Amino acid sequence: MAKFKKKTSASQDIPTSALPDIIFMLLFFFMVTTVLRETDLLVKQKLPLAEQLKKMEKKSLVSYIYIGQPKQTDRYGTEPRIQTNDVLVTPEGIVQFVNQEKDKLNEAERDQITMAMKVDKEAKMGIVSDVQQQLREANALKVLYSAVADAGAVQP
Repeated sequence: MAKFKKKTSASQDIPTSALPDIIFMLLFFFMVTTVLRETDLLVKQKLPLAEQLKKMEKKSLVSYIYIGQPKQTDRYGTEPRIQTNDVLVTPEGIVQFVNQEKDKLNEAERDQITMAMKVDKEAKMGIVSDVQQQLREANALKVLYSAVADAGAVQP
């Protein structure tokens, strides 16, 4: 009797021709959907409720100043502090911050810069008025005060 050999032509290889396409689709998806945080907040922020809202025109012309109690109270104390970008500054450092922000813009847009103040609702008005005075000295006269939208807030 003749012995028959079974031929197995089934391959154990996994097709990988579509793998780069899948990888790039996933990479593109995460690049589009990920939001990168611009600054790391060093102060606590509990913004007041707004009674009236207005949408900003050009967000590229807005620079943020954060005022609130430091998160690291053992290192910075419990008094409200001022944060610009990723550093805590004194009120005297506001002028330098504004000048640096203006230098990032082109010549035509420098006068249109808006300083957005995100002030904790527990912060005292003294530090806010110090910042306002420094903004006047730096000729940054457009000031925006950020707040949280209330359910009853009216948007013009």
